[in-house]
Amino acid sequence: MDSGESWRDCFKNWPADVRRRGVVVTSFNEQIQFVNFTTSETILLIERSAPDTVGARMVLVPYGDIAGLKIIDPIKPQALAPMGFTVSRPGRPGKTR
Repeated sequence: MDSGESWRDCFKNWPADVRRRGVVVTSFNEQIQFVNFTTSETILLIERSAPDTVGARMVLVPYGDIAGLKIIDPIKPQALAPMGFTVSRPGRPGKTR
């Protein structure tokens, strides 16, 4: 699985109880703050809360051009389980909650 597929799976499996907002970091070193997003098989549609300097509120980013994701709301690590993350108990490596 390449990184584009991983990012697609991450956004397609976004947890229902986590707000759909954050910051996408692209391979162009651009940081795009978003308040909502829509997924397709090949591209992510990002919605901004305010237009950028040229007036754009929506940005289309191919999954392969995503370098990172920043989640801006405080969440517990187990909230990311739908994305495939597992949480180990402190002091007990390998055991999950």
